[in-house]
Amino acid sequence: MIDLYSAATPNGQKIHIMLEETGLAYRVTWIDIDTGEQFDPAFLQISPNNKVPAIVDHDGPGGEEIALFESGAILLYLADKTGRFLPDEPAKRWETLQWLMWQVGGFGPMLGQAHHFNRYAPMRPGNPVVLPYAQERYTNEAGRLYGVLDKRLAAHDYVAADDYTIADMAIFPWCRLHERQRQDLNDYPNVKNWFERIAARPAVAKDMKRLEDIVEGFSPKGWEVAFGARQRRQA
Repeated sequence: MIDLYSAATPNGQKIHIMLEETGLAYRVTWIDIDTGEQFDPAFLQISPNNKVPAIVDHDGPGGEEIALFESGAILLYLADKTGRFLPDEPAKRWETLQWLMWQVGGFGPMLGQAHHFNRYAPMRPGNPVVLPYAQERYTNEAGRLYGVLDKRLAAHDYVAADDYTIADMAIFPWCRLHERQRQDLNDYPNVKNWFERIAARPAVAKDMKRLEDIVEGFSPKGWEVAFGARQRRQA
């Protein structure tokens, strides 16, 4: 049995998808990151960096219990445990790993900054004057990364190894929140086609609704109103 500590975040959804795809037995403990449950001493024993997701596998290597944090590491562990979604053939394996690293090192963090400055920061009173610069910087970088992904998917049905892998599972949840990143999937037709195919997989669709990250006070077009007003002031 695997205990999964999760929340409605893109990184959390990665692990839900992998566990559903592999059919491993698991149970979920929801961590309320809005109230600070991630700082509970018991959770910090599992995830010292106070982040979700994290897992405890009670049947780990050698039958011993193992705790893991960091979504990329968890995906690799589960792929190794089951022998699925990470190719054995060296060239395809490394191709998959490089795209996984692309997600955990760039696509996720940069899109996360775009989320923050386009969605969360405008809700805070007394916004710093740097906010418009940050919005533009991270929105543009998000667009650049979507362009990299779109170019890759122009010649491939999946991100790596010509097959569905943990690289797809890692990237997909971040694309779900494209509106908050001020991105339109219609601008990236190859990404849009890939996204729709991944979303239709039963293991992915199962947790889509439960893992929807709903932020009170946001409207889907809210950034357009704010950003458009700023552009008009600068004109």
